[in-house]
Amino acid sequence: MTDTVADEIKPNAPTMGAGTGLPPEEIDRLTDDIIAALKTVYDPEIPSDIYELGLIYRVDIADDRQVAIDMTLTAPGCPVAGEMPGWVENAVATVNGVSGVTVSMTFDPPWDQSRMSDEARVALDMW
Repeated sequence: MTDTVADEIKPNAPTMGAGTGLPPEEIDRLTDDIIAALKTVYDPEIPSDIYELGLIYRVDIADDRQVAIDMTLTAPGCPVAGEMPGWVENAVATVNGVSGVTVSMTFDPPWDQSRMSDEARVALDMW
């Protein structure tokens, strides 16, 4: 994996890294499609997707199109803690051009509401 970082998508967006061997337009397409896939995954207790909640900390696309994702949960005791990484892996694995997905759970730094997008704040009425 490389440490080349694409521009951030929004404040508190995850770090989006990509392999240097891929053409920039392919990196852009993969990035957009991976974000779209992440936005299909919801915490069943919260009416906002995990991307807008700020639960995705890092997405790295390697030259071989393997995708590594670091994510967290709103709380370590989340009832779907054992299932959500699989949901994320399955969603991103459907993206055309992705050769594999690895999801790692981290609680460093701990998630807090400042990571949420404006879209999530509206959905949750948290202003």
